[in-house]
Amino acid sequence: MKHGGDISLAASEFGDGRDEAWLDLSTGIAPDPYPLPNISSDAWQQLPQRGELDRLLVAARCAYGGPSGCPMVAAPGTQLLIQLLPLLRPNAAVRVLGPTYSEHAICWERTAKQVSTVARLDALETADVAIITNPNNPDGRIVPPGSLQSLTEQMARRDGLLIVDEAFADLMPAMSIAPRAGMPGLLVLRSFGKFYGLAGVRLGFALGMEKDIVALDALMGPWAVPGPALSIGMCALADEAWAKAARQRYRAQAQQLDALLFNFGFDLIGGTDLFRLFSHDHAQEIHRKLAADGILTRIFEAEPTWIRLGLPGDEHHLLRLANSLKAILAPAAAK
Repeated sequence: MKHGGDISLAASEFGDGRDEAWLDLSTGIAPDPYPLPNISSDAWQQLPQRGELDRLLVAARCAYGGPSGCPMVAAPGTQLLIQLLPLLRPNAAVRVLGPTYSEHAICWERTAKQVSTVARLDALETADVAIITNPNNPDGRIVPPGSLQSLTEQMARRDGLLIVDEAFADLMPAMSIAPRAGMPGLLVLRSFGKFYGLAGVRLGFALGMEKDIVALDALMGPWAVPGPALSIGMCALADEAWAKAARQRYRAQAQQLDALLFNFGFDLIGGTDLFRLFSHDHAQEIHRKLAADGILTRIFEAEPTWIRLGLPGDEHHLLRLANSLKAILAPAAAK
């Protein structure tokens, strides 16, 4: 599958005649969604209001640590921003630090004169546009903020652009470069749906230089973010207590998942506290057998021993995964 989360495609491939619903571990979406607030009827009946959008941006800027007044735009999902960004720098030489989320390279290939995926940070220095996902998907690699700032300064001297996709940075706020947003040469993407477990809300943000933010806003046109998404986003992003508790909860759940798969002979490669990347000699076969049992994971063509799992969430789902693995694999001897 090209992306995780497509249960209908998995059902057509592996069958859907099972007693239990699919357990989707193919994404990095939090298993415990933020509790939905009451949404006024106006949010559904009226066009999205500018005042509501402004309040959402204030809440998001505060939650992400963006400087006061830093240019920022909201979008119906970060994916749309990823698709629009190539229009800001047509005919650019683009380098992506990889392996990473494939849509970055795919989208830039439509307008760039050259797109290449590189494995080293210093290989980005001569690009017109450099792209880093931080923390990275799928391996959780971290580029420290100091290194990102140094690269931004180098890009700015050549009128280049560093794009930092922080889709999973809510889990590690100290690693975010968002507090430097607005400086020349930098554009930061933030995703709402993953950490808050509300991917269906379709909400994302870009923080950056005024010229880039104004251009993205114009490309999307008026009323890009629906009224209900404005209401939900404002409430969730302002709830610091929930975010703090969620980070602790997901860290504990990730450790439980690590311990379970370690017991079945998997090696942990990396990940974040919302998804874990493991290695196993029979990863492809395990993926297929789990899918036949209604549990969807992610595998990678370029790395056939890799398998990525999101958090199962509650104890029932963790036990279901354990029982399925037990039917596929005998527990490994203690290492």
